[in-house]
Amino acid sequence: MFRIYLCSFLFFLYSFSSYSQNYWQQSVNYNMTVDIDVNSFQYYGKQSLVYTNNSPDTINKVFYHLYFNAFRPGSEMATRIVSGKDKNKRFDVDINTIPKEEEGSLVVSNIRQEGELLSPVNSETILEVPLKKTLLPGKSTTISLDFEGQVPKMIRRAGRDSKEGVALSMGQWYPKLAEYDYDGWNAEPYIGREFHGVWGDFDVTINIDKNYVVAASGYLQNPKNYGHGYGDSKPRAKKGKLSWRFIAPMVHDFTWAADPDFIHDTYPGPNGVTMRFFYKNNPKIIDNWKKLQPKTAELMRFFNNTIGDYPYKEYNVVQGGDGGMEYAMLTLITGNRKFGSLVGVTAHELAHSWFQHVLATNEMKHGWMDEGFTSYISRLAVDKILAENKVFPLSGSYNGYFRLALSGFEQPQSTNSNRYDYNMAYESTSYSKGAVFLAQLGYIIGQKNLSKTIKEYYRSHKFTHPTPNDFRRVAERVSGIQLKWYLTDWTQTTNQIDYGIKKIDAVNEKTHITFERIGSMPMPLDVLISYSDGSYEIQYVPISLMRGEKNNPYNIPWTVNKDWAWSMPEYMLEVNRLKKDVVSIIIDPTGYMADINRKNNEFFKSLKDEKADQKK
Repeated sequence: MFRIYLCSFLFFLYSFSSYSQNYWQQSVNYNMTVDIDVNSFQYYGKQSLVYTNNSPDTINKVFYHLYFNAFRPGSEMATRIVSGKDKNKRFDVDINTIPKEEEGSLVVSNIRQEGELLSPVNSETILEVPLKKTLLPGKSTTISLDFEGQVPKMIRRAGRDSKEGVALSMGQWYPKLAEYDYDGWNAEPYIGREFHGVWGDFDVTINIDKNYVVAASGYLQNPKNYGHGYGDSKPRAKKGKLSWRFIAPMVHDFTWAADPDFIHDTYPGPNGVTMRFFYKNNPKIIDNWKKLQPKTAELMRFFNNTIGDYPYKEYNVVQGGDGGMEYAMLTLITGNRKFGSLVGVTAHELAHSWFQHVLATNEMKHGWMDEGFTSYISRLAVDKILAENKVFPLSGSYNGYFRLALSGFEQPQSTNSNRYDYNMAYESTSYSKGAVFLAQLGYIIGQKNLSKTIKEYYRSHKFTHPTPNDFRRVAERVSGIQLKWYLTDWTQTTNQIDYGIKKIDAVNEKTHITFERIGSMPMPLDVLISYSDGSYEIQYVPISLMRGEKNNPYNIPWTVNKDWAWSMPEYMLEVNRLKKDVVSIIIDPTGYMADINRKNNEFFKSLKDEKADQKK
């Protein structure tokens, strides 16, 4: 069965990578064995990997991420938390003050290439490893190493003894090979932000106390460990431990969690996917976790229909971590929540399976393409699955963006995730402004074209680490509208959208409406006009930068006007109706254009205006 999965993934990789501007992808296959001491929370492991250089470059050194080294006083992450211009609300603890017994660490030794000992250079969360044998394009090499780690007390995403009593949440726990792509090495220090990884196959064996239940990325090769439903025979214990072997094909990380008190349920998902749920045997949460299971299947079905099919055959929802964090084939979420919150966090982390674990943009460079797209699609999913039926389900994202835009702290979305001056700006830019990017694109090219774009983007760029430009080109092909201006202004600047109705004049038998562009960012305008006879129409004003226009998305008359050139601060719209007949004018009646000041977007005839019209 594993070979079948592997073949299908290789088909995806080589069939679709040619569509991406990245052109090639590196590849790594891991084989790891790790022994866990559940009393000291120390672990010891061996790792062997085969790294294939699919780039056109000769590689003389490689880099590893050693994330757990950030969880100790004086680290770059600890320093950044206290030196930021605002409080990082994701950290409840000042790492500089944690006691020795709560620190984390990850130490590598005996690292060899093809059996020859190497001399690495340690830089806290980054290990630089000069190679003895250069790695030529198209060639592979084997690198082996030993590692030992100390699991930190739960601080951020990973650790031991969470506030909800989960023993082990093991995210980013092993020496992880850094990604090399068209930008070169991605060897950024870890300060609690984002990740980027190399796709490959993982074969991982975890030896742990026999009383613990383990949830992990991949497919368990000895399922009798789970007990019920798999027969009565027990695997042979190793010095009071059980061995749990998992194989995870075509993923770019491997995560696991373990606890002696986990309940393990399975639920059938769409397309033959097995969904696994691991949660504490706590009477206060069991009912909600049982109710969550069919909702998770509905969520996966929604994402399959709106993005594309989930490509793996299992998905795990696991109580652990410090909030919600997506990993390959698995998410860690806190479990003691109200039901709506439990569904919401599951929806968000599950959606990451598409945007972060199959598409996998570089989060350090383009975090908004993951967090923002995920926020957009998961918000729509929750609105439907929980039958909230909100008039504007994305209002939270828009309000978050408006707060950011008016705060004075905004930086361009193209800012490196580690370089934001304010934590608030990073959060709002990635999540809120990222979600608005997609929603507003629907306003520009039409909702039907946006839906087609998302599906085509996933189909053509899965397993390729796509960039913002890749997404733009897909949207242009689908819609026939040029969008370089949109990507530039929205993601590479902090230009804002602000349009207003400047004046309304009666000219002969017609009405002249003058609009003004106050903000620096250009946008097409949908202008809803209502008349005293009860009729409505939309006057559509494209911008010349689009070199095209969207089709009428409304069920009312639609008139396409001449383009508004960006260099012109004003635009006069001529309407073939008398001014006295005009009751109201609204720029963008949908609210999907993120205009920072909507007060000047509307005109409503007042009683004073009506009396003046009557005198005329």
